[in-house]
Amino acid sequence: MTPSLTPPDTIHTLYKLCTTLPDRDKHAQHRIALREATLTKPAGSLGRLETLTQWLGGWQRRSHPQLNHIHVLVFAGNHGVTVQGVSPWSSDITAQMVHHFQRGGGAINQIARIVGAKLTVICLENLRPTADFTRAPAMTEDLFLKAIATGFNAIPQECDLLCLGEMGIGNTTAAAAIAAALTGQTGQDWAGQGSGLDDKQTLHKATVIDKALHHHAPFLNTSLEITPLEIARCLGGYELAAILGATLAARYKNVPVLLDGFVTLCAVAPLAMINPHGYGLAHTCLSHCTTLQGRTHTLATSLGLDPLLLGLGLRLGEGSGAALAVSLLKTAVACHNGMASFAEAGLSASTHSPNVDSQNL
Repeated sequence: MTPSLTPPDTIHTLYKLCTTLPDRDKHAQHRIALREATLTKPAGSLGRLETLTQWLGGWQRRSHPQLNHIHVLVFAGNHGVTVQGVSPWSSDITAQMVHHFQRGGGAINQIARIVGAKLTVICLENLRPTADFTRAPAMTEDLFLKAIATGFNAIPQECDLLCLGEMGIGNTTAAAAIAAALTGQTGQDWAGQGSGLDDKQTLHKATVIDKALHHHAPFLNTSLEITPLEIARCLGGYELAAILGATLAARYKNVPVLLDGFVTLCAVAPLAMINPHGYGLAHTCLSHCTTLQGRTHTLATSLGLDPLLLGLGLRLGEGSGAALAVSLLKTAVACHNGMASFAEAGLSASTHSPNVDSQNL
């Protein structure tokens, strides 16, 4: 029986929701594969577009996947750790960027419009910052669960695909701290330049993360089942918790999810740690990685995610990469649902060997 979709009211009920995840519809995926085999092309010639169609249909629980209702949710929050000088930008920029999105002037606004997605920006705690996590947990349990519930309840009733993004000065520091804690590594392993740090500033950012890891070590270096969630609570942020809540709810609501970059990936990483071998994030796809050598790709590989886009140099956030990847999914669905079969086209499938060069068809 599927658990109630009421947002969890304790960290233990949250953990239970994380461990009773519904699986994809394998029957729908099988029917998609059967149709794919009849289409007028060599087998496998559309590469990953074919597996993406099966992924969509399996999690939508449809043998004919649809992308009529696409939503981009950008969660915004502020971080108390910015008092430690981890960002060259003031926290006031978060509110300014939210207003910018609401006026339609951001990159995410343009990309969402182009791919036919509806954009919603959601502020957490009226942009009041979390606690400075070098001195205290970023969030109390109540505030953490409140943020989880905000994301949990944010998915529209009609939603075929969910794209998740974030906005928050200081959230790359929080994301790197989560990654370091989950992997048992250090700030230097995960701290990046964020929105414009030089090498000296990046080293300082790593030192701040290590300070937080040391402060919370008695609570984070344990084998308790809820430890990944405690890491998210102590080192994360309101908008990261909301992303985790939305990703969890999407699993129960049969909504596949596109994740956007490093911060979003770190936000949902606890779900993967609780459900290893790729199962926890199986209903998600990572939209992009800037390079094969970066932090995002390293974490994605460890969580079993393969980016859809590579090498475009995207590092803006805001859900921009996730929204951009919608075009790939729309193409996959259009080809699967719109192509004729060999029988419909009056062609003989036996004359089209899988060895035929598809580029010359």
